[in-house]
Amino acid sequence: MSERGKLGVVLFQLGGPDSLDAVEPFLHNLFLDPDIIDFPFAKLARPVLAKLMAVSRAKKVAHGYAAMGGASPIVAWTKKQAAALEATLRRAPETSNARVVIAMRYWKPFTEEAIAELVREQVTEIILLPLYPHFSKTTTGSSYNEWNRHFPSSPLAHVPVKYIKDYPEHAGYVDCFVTGINETLKRFPAPEKVHMVFSGHSIPNSVVASGDPYKPQIEQTMRKVLERGGWTLPSTLCWQSKVGAGRWVQPSVHEIIPNLGAQGVKDVLIVPISFVSDHIETLHEIGEEVREEALRAGIERFELMDGLNDSPQFINALADLVHAQVPATV
Repeated sequence: MSERGKLGVVLFQLGGPDSLDAVEPFLHNLFLDPDIIDFPFAKLARPVLAKLMAVSRAKKVAHGYAAMGGASPIVAWTKKQAAALEATLRRAPETSNARVVIAMRYWKPFTEEAIAELVREQVTEIILLPLYPHFSKTTTGSSYNEWNRHFPSSPLAHVPVKYIKDYPEHAGYVDCFVTGINETLKRFPAPEKVHMVFSGHSIPNSVVASGDPYKPQIEQTMRKVLERGGWTLPSTLCWQSKVGAGRWVQPSVHEIIPNLGAQGVKDVLIVPISFVSDHIETLHEIGEEVREEALRAGIERFELMDGLNDSPQFINALADLVHAQVPATV
């Protein structure tokens, strides 16, 4: 690696408020994103609409963060992932001089901060690695657009950059879910009676209709996980975290869980198939809200698979993605 210089790896993630006071500005940044709010003449209406949506949702969202201690855990998990990935990469000769930095989309540390850190490190090659395994213009696409708005004017503009687009069927990544599901099944007195519910973050139907690959990629990951796991348990794919009144991908987890209860299902395992870190959508929406819905519906045992977080298996999968972009030293 020393012959090629210093490698910079950038982890892209959504980000989250680091205090209750940061909830509204975090939401404002989210709704101000042209890759999120997009319609004819949106450029003119977006600033006002973003402000209104942030103000209207801040109180409810802040309640969720307050229940988790007053901040999102996603930054802490991403920092742990970055540190673990950097340590893993440095054990290989071709990446022994690697530096891993974080670029959050809607709250600190922002993309420009990541670029500034790479400048200080004087990297000579860069790999962009999204912590979104499934590509969508609303996630990876938005993060890469933000990168491309800042990077060309930076002192590193001459440095070669490689973009990792997605990895929905990467064997190491898929195996993380197989491991997680098997560990969670141990919590059930009768694992053979469990119904597995895979929950992905929903997106607007209009995004899917535009050709966005996110939904089919989620389905690919689920099929691969089931194939590699070899379970004979029933399984269902549903969606969560819808925002606004528009039409989003269905069915919702908030519909599926009561329906399963009505069918007499007593044991449910939730697999957060589109997430790599525990945060408000897993810990609060599923872990609290959906759990309450399940108990009201007569489901007796409700278990949520832990996020991949900084598990060595997931970190090794990320390292494998990086190594695939870096020729081995001779």
